[in-house]
Amino acid sequence: MSEPVILPRTPSFRLDGRKALVTGAGRGIGLAAAAALAEAGADVMLAARTAHEIEAVAAAIRTAGGTASSAVLDVTDTQAVRDFLADHGPFEIVISNAGTNRPAHAVDVTEEDYDAIIDLNLRAAYFLAQSAGKAMIDAGVKGSIITVSSQMGHVGGERRSVYCASKHALEGMTKSMASEWGKHGVRVNTLCPTFIETPMTKPFFEDAEFRAAVLSKIALGRLGTVEDLMGAIVFLASDASAMVTGSALLVDGGWTAL
Repeated sequence: MSEPVILPRTPSFRLDGRKALVTGAGRGIGLAAAAALAEAGADVMLAARTAHEIEAVAAAIRTAGGTASSAVLDVTDTQAVRDFLADHGPFEIVISNAGTNRPAHAVDVTEEDYDAIIDLNLRAAYFLAQSAGKAMIDAGVKGSIITVSSQMGHVGGERRSVYCASKHALEGMTKSMASEWGKHGVRVNTLCPTFIETPMTKPFFEDAEFRAAVLSKIALGRLGTVEDLMGAIVFLASDASAMVTGSALLVDGGWTAL
């Protein structure tokens, strides 16, 4: 008689008992990330500059049965970020989501636009990941740092030269940090969405020509929603992705495949 087959078991997507931090959590992708992590069982800290927005989201999560709190934090203030991590960390899950864009043709980009995009999208993300990673390493925590990048971190786009520069840089940053911190059990990855309908992007899509141009590049033929990202976020945060680090998870509807 042959030996019984022992089936492998799927690693858990649950996050019960894990502390999570989400920046830019008051709306859009950050709000969805916080909701997804809380639904999976994480204790979520929502951070942003606007107190009433993040507290409203935290209250909604608590009403839905999750665990959530909020804190005002300007991620462009690197010392404030360090102090915040010292007071509240270490977190086992960090979603670095705060970001911005100021679309303009490359010949029209101002120094002010350049600095605003790079300071938030790259500089702030770098020093948040640095502080979060150091806190994990010092505490012996095996954690997951997820930076919200973009499909534009893998291709170019009209009127997005600085935005693309910031997101391409995030991809290199992520690979380097992953290679350094893997021995500590700290995983570092990016989430790379296509165009997602959020409060920040909604005004762009009121331009019918722009909307049509975007849709022509998405193989699935529709804009993304924040719900499209929630499963990917839980995957990257959980044991289901225990062997994934230094990677970019493209949730782009096929944009980069065309």
